[in-house]
Amino acid sequence: MEPRELPVEVITHILNFLPIPDRKEASLVSRSWYFAAWDSLRQEESIFYNIPATSASLGTIKSLSQRQVCSIQITNLDSSSISREVIKYVASYLGPHLRLLCLQGSSITEASFEELLLACPCLTALDLSGCNSLFMPGTLLSKKETFLQAQKVLANLQDLNLSGVRYLSDLTFNRLTGCTPKLASLALARCHITFEFDSYHGSRNYNSSALLSFRNLLRFLTERASSMKALDLSGTSISIQAMKSLVQVENLCLQEMVLQGCRDLSNEAIGTLCQHQPRLATLDLSGCSELTDRAILTLCSQLPALQCLRLGKLPRVTDAGFQGVSHLRRLQRLNVSECSLVSSSELVKALGAIEGLPKLVSLNVAFCTLLKDSSVISLASALSRSLQVLDLSSCVSLTDRSIQAISTHLLNLTVLRLAWCKELTDWGLLGVEQPKEARDRSREVREFPPPTPNAQKDAGPKFSRNFGNMGFFLPPPQDLAQDTPISIDLTKQEGQQKQRASLNTLTRLQELDLTACGKLTDTSIAKVISFPELRRLSLSLVPNITDTSLISIARNCRSLEHLSLSHCVNLTDRGFVETASNLRRLQHLILPGCNQLSALTLKAVGRECRQLKCLDISMCSGISISDVELFQSHLPLQMSIHSRFVGGADLSVTL
Repeated sequence: MEPRELPVEVITHILNFLPIPDRKEASLVSRSWYFAAWDSLRQEESIFYNIPATSASLGTIKSLSQRQVCSIQITNLDSSSISREVIKYVASYLGPHLRLLCLQGSSITEASFEELLLACPCLTALDLSGCNSLFMPGTLLSKKETFLQAQKVLANLQDLNLSGVRYLSDLTFNRLTGCTPKLASLALARCHITFEFDSYHGSRNYNSSALLSFRNLLRFLTERASSMKALDLSGTSISIQAMKSLVQVENLCLQEMVLQGCRDLSNEAIGTLCQHQPRLATLDLSGCSELTDRAILTLCSQLPALQCLRLGKLPRVTDAGFQGVSHLRRLQRLNVSECSLVSSSELVKALGAIEGLPKLVSLNVAFCTLLKDSSVISLASALSRSLQVLDLSSCVSLTDRSIQAISTHLLNLTVLRLAWCKELTDWGLLGVEQPKEARDRSREVREFPPPTPNAQKDAGPKFSRNFGNMGFFLPPPQDLAQDTPISIDLTKQEGQQKQRASLNTLTRLQELDLTACGKLTDTSIAKVISFPELRRLSLSLVPNITDTSLISIARNCRSLEHLSLSHCVNLTDRGFVETASNLRRLQHLILPGCNQLSALTLKAVGRECRQLKCLDISMCSGISISDVELFQSHLPLQMSIHSRFVGGADLSVTL
């Protein structure tokens, strides 16, 4: 039986084992595979459809109705007739099945919103963040009939996001939340909340039309204490006293608390939070700049259920604060990025003290400039079976030893970020110990820079065409001609050179960031960047790579959707003409400062990369405005092109 004759249910089951991009490609096989692929995608809760408010979206909305799409975002909404038409189509074709509706940052009118809302009886999540025009009049759901209808359609709403709404008041807040009896998650990040307790001067009236008061929020939490599980007050001026009142609400048992950028919070406030909300599984204290090691030690000892902990941008926190991390046995995600006094030495010790294997899935230590190779090596060994996401961006002291430890131990990685780790070289990515001759020569190059621009290309190792586990070429010694490499056979030189794991052992990688790793060249990039599931790759500010790397990447990374090659000045039209046909899934192509590119690249990309949504050719002096206009004339309607300073002009166009 041929695959096309299989029952749709069988094909759907098979496709469930494929990554999402592969399922999209499989939908092109035949009609039955098309429906099977979308049935498979519909089972993914993470699938989110972005619908711009344009006339071209009307047909798309109709087709989406056949797939019973349940999660959408509508962008660019305003008071125009096109926006009203899109609202009507969404309400008619998608409304009955929608569970998640996002209108983030839109300028939707009150009438259009109420029309759309009343057509969505199954909503469980509603995102109105930044919808200031909707709340500015203060009359949302003010009509009794509309309010009663909204109560019915929002009866099952569990997640409400009102972040960034400047005109939110007690009156509109109470009307909207009064329709959501099952609300469990509320986001009020960056809302203007007054935390004075006497704002009503003893009155029991909680319907101010001018402001949103903490007193009213406290009343709401008291009434919904048994159902509320998540609260986001990021960017507000919540005080110590307000925090004490909030966390001590009777029967309130939060599982998630987000307090990003709440700069008035102190160690005492965090101690009170931990004491009264011990079941927190997610806590975000990023940017709470007054916190010290004392707060971190407190939460490590009193919040044993923590699974996700974000502590970025805490300038007063040191390694001493992480001595108690071993108590967090359920911890899966940890973010300590931009903590300038953290070297992770205590974190390494704590993870080593945990009985059994640590469960950490994601670790972000970006911009921790004190981080050394020794810590990365220990972390890689300790987290070898669990870690999937590792961010080491701007850890400027790391060398090849770190990347080789990562390649050896962290075989489950799906995301690896090494941006601005400038000491990484070809040797590290290839998994070969740098010979003494190369180290000495590299040191000489640093102390006495070569006068010619091509000299840096000779700093890396040169390999034979059949390079593998058997041998490699070393850079020539000083007494030999530059074009006469010396061949070394590892089988004959055992003990003198060590063969280690190369980067391409990380076969599950979906994202790789090597931005500004300036010592890398074609020697390593063309050989190790070979990942069948890679979707995002950044080689921006890696000036020594050429078309050789681009051609190899395109052939070996067919799933690429986002490719950033900013200021890779040696890339030419030849590379894109040869590779464009292998980059058919590409959606974002970032090429600022690639001055050798011309209209030939635009032609090749436009012809082959039909899924492209965004192309950035800023500062590409070889591409003229007429080239851009010709390219734009053949673009899909929903693609944007950023061409600032093209041919000396300042141009930014969205189609």
